[in-house]
Amino acid sequence: MTKKKETRSPRYQQVAIEIAERIVDNRYAVGDKLYARSTLASTFSVSPETARKAVNILVDLKILEVKHGSGVIVASKQRAVSFLEQFKDVQSIQDIKNELISSLKQQKEELNHVTTLVNQLVSQTVKINQVNPLLPSELVLTSEASHLQTSISELNLWQETGATVIAILHNEELVLSPGPYAVLNAGNTLYFVGDEYATQRMSNFFYPSL
Repeated sequence: MTKKKETRSPRYQQVAIEIAERIVDNRYAVGDKLYARSTLASTFSVSPETARKAVNILVDLKILEVKHGSGVIVASKQRAVSFLEQFKDVQSIQDIKNELISSLKQQKEELNHVTTLVNQLVSQTVKINQVNPLLPSELVLTSEASHLQTSISELNLWQETGATVIAILHNEELVLSPGPYAVLNAGNTLYFVGDEYATQRMSNFFYPSL
């Protein structure tokens, strides 16, 4: 399971959020004075510059107000509520975006892995065919197969599939080199040789709807 990546905001923004949360929780009431920025820096364990940036955000949003001679005053609880709601919405969008990016990355990795496996399979199939091109494949003809009760010659089987039938098994009787006039019936197992695509062509020929 992929671990969800957390979205981290700048520290000054986190401090602004914490101050807004304290206002919403009535720990800072409207009209209360927030002491010097150095005190805020100590309260939230940040530098005075970080505290200044956090206060400036809240002043711009009219959650706090700077009064000359009085310092920083809490101006609006309602705006603090709105600020927190908007931040949560933005944070949620960012989380969804990060999750989508992570999911797409994972899908790409899985697709690359599947592509590698397919390439390995094709390579091994070609290699086996080169080492032993006469290694037979087999196909069972059920009652659902097409072209039943028709001879190999009439089907133009080699021309259609590139496969050469070397044996037919029926009712536990194996007929080797059946020849062009052998008639194919339900229950036959065909043994054939051909290139690496012959098996798929044979399957498509007798079972075109699959």
